[in-house]
Amino acid sequence: MKEVKIESTLTVYDNFDELPKSVASLMQHAIEARQKSYSPYSKFSVGAALLLDNGEIITGSNQENASYPSGLCAERTAIYYAGAKYPEAKIVKMAIIAGSTIKQTMSPIPPCGACRQAIAEYEIKQETPIEIYFMGEIGKVVKSNSLANILPLVFDKSFL
Repeated sequence: MKEVKIESTLTVYDNFDELPKSVASLMQHAIEARQKSYSPYSKFSVGAALLLDNGEIITGSNQENASYPSGLCAERTAIYYAGAKYPEAKIVKMAIIAGSTIKQTMSPIPPCGACRQAIAEYEIKQETPIEIYFMGEIGKVVKSNSLANILPLVFDKSFL
């Protein structure tokens, strides 16, 4: 038997104002996208913004449905739109803001497991890491240099 230790390195900014200007701008797009969330059931709204290597910024927000599995997260809404509209473009950075519409969210909220898997697919496809920044409504912002930091044991096409 052998024990294996898996570690992740993340950067934590104390607040939005500490972000590099380009990231703050991308996060602002995510904030605006969050306002377009359709989340009447969970009361949890999410906005995502992607910076593509062609300079385009793609946004998405979570879209719920009374038949819960039929909804889609903000991250996947943005990723799939980017993949459909700009199939050759690479995703350089992703900004995510999330929180309850009932109470203020101060803790950084990372992508859910399904979104991590979708991000992994695109990171593997493009053969370059995607910087991911995520936050709650206020407070700290977390940066991961790659999806691999937040999903270290990824399931990919090599298993198929």
